[in-house]
Amino acid sequence: MTDTVTTSPAPGTVPQVPELHIADAPADPAADTTRLLNLTSALRSEAPRVLGFPGNLDFDFSDLSPALAVLTNNVGDPTSGDASGVHTKAYEQAVVRFLAQTADARPDDIYGYVTSGGSEGILFGLATARRHLPHAKVYASDQAHYSVARAAGLLGLPLVTVPSNDEGALDPEALKVASFVHRRVRPHGGRGPGAIVVATIGTTMRGAYDDVTELRKQAAAAGDVYVHADAASGGLIAAHAPSAPRWNFAHGTDSISISGHKIIGAPVPCGVVLARKDLVDAPVIASEYTKASARTLGCSRSGLAVLLLWSALRRQGHTGLRAHILRCLETAQYAVDQLTRAGAHPTRTTDSLTVCFERPADWIVRKWHLACEGPTAHLITVGHVTRSALDELCRDLRQP
Repeated sequence: MTDTVTTSPAPGTVPQVPELHIADAPADPAADTTRLLNLTSALRSEAPRVLGFPGNLDFDFSDLSPALAVLTNNVGDPTSGDASGVHTKAYEQAVVRFLAQTADARPDDIYGYVTSGGSEGILFGLATARRHLPHAKVYASDQAHYSVARAAGLLGLPLVTVPSNDEGALDPEALKVASFVHRRVRPHGGRGPGAIVVATIGTTMRGAYDDVTELRKQAAAAGDVYVHADAASGGLIAAHAPSAPRWNFAHGTDSISISGHKIIGAPVPCGVVLARKDLVDAPVIASEYTKASARTLGCSRSGLAVLLLWSALRRQGHTGLRAHILRCLETAQYAVDQLTRAGAHPTRTTDSLTVCFERPADWIVRKWHLACEGPTAHLITVGHVTRSALDELCRDLRQP
């Protein structure tokens, strides 16, 4: 079955396919199932060449397919029951405890839950920060994920963009200057308005790690400091990287957001947000209808995503996850070596899975699903990226 397009779509838009129109009458379910299975097959065949984006495609949860026939709705807090009783909250608590340990915290000191992804985690972190520092500005680097600006806008928080250094991380000295200026403008009885700092642990384009300890120190020029670590792409790498980047609760972070579908790998976007329990509101019953306490941003949350994360983490444990990440780091260095031989002039931040190189011809960008910014392309050596794929990419780069 071939999808047809009647008009050329505008750049950056998804083409409309007439056969996908949902009509008044029921469609043929067998034909539709065939279409969806064909699409799935096509996407799976493309996966080995998806090099430029951080989602790990090396997973197979087909043994859990019966879970698709059940609605699991985690309403409210993971530690709270609810009226429906159709949830996976015990599994969610296990995921939160595992990642709290990974982030060097005592699980009993941390509140957390499974989110729809890193962006929701950033929004939760900034909302928590605003309750404690209502007059503070948000400080983030020029390499921060675009969702930081969106979250700050939704919360009505002024955003200050701070330059990054040569490594691609937020410049601590520039943060100090920006924070001090805000304190002088809004002294707040001499204590200062405070600063809400978003530290990016694995920047979008270069994979650089901001130094949480240093940023907290320098932002104190504005008064009290709250640090949220956007560790969507790089937190799990930083936790096991030989250079031990300073990113976690022991280093001074107040809240952390981590993606589940990136390093771990999952068929649905998901993540986990963690925060110091003493900074999060006390639990209250949200409504008589749900009989659940709710400090989460959303009411209904995916119990299926919880099961997938729990299953993936149980298969690895802390030891297996560390071994997986070290293999990915080795693959990143292999990519640097091969791209150097291919004349692509690669660069890589210390202990990053992201390898930047000269932007190649458009057909290579399309074939290998590379992410590009101006004259630079990058690849990210998450779990499904193999050395054979990198060898083939380099063969393409050598073509005249």
